[in-house]
Amino acid sequence: MKITVQSIGLTPHEPLESHIEKKVSKLDTFYDKIQECKIFLKVENNADKANKTAELILAVPGDDIVVKKTSASFEESLDLCVDTAKKLLIKKKELA
Repeated sequence: MKITVQSIGLTPHEPLESHIEKKVSKLDTFYDKIQECKIFLKVENNADKANKTAELILAVPGDDIVVKKTSASFEESLDLCVDTAKKLLIKKKELA
């Protein structure tokens, strides 16, 4: 699976990149037909502390899986995305 990270208005630091790599690579164990994973990181323009948005797009045969979460840190947003994507992948595998 190819992993692409795009960050809008920021530069992801090394610990964040390794966190992304570690979390996203585990998704292969739930569904082995994932072709590509695109991750978009963005800081929203609002006064909330929870303004870090992570969007995860998994290219799988049929329909792409898109998950978008916002929280106080990119790591937390990404963890929420991966957890949701995991559930969706398991459901997709059961239906296949």
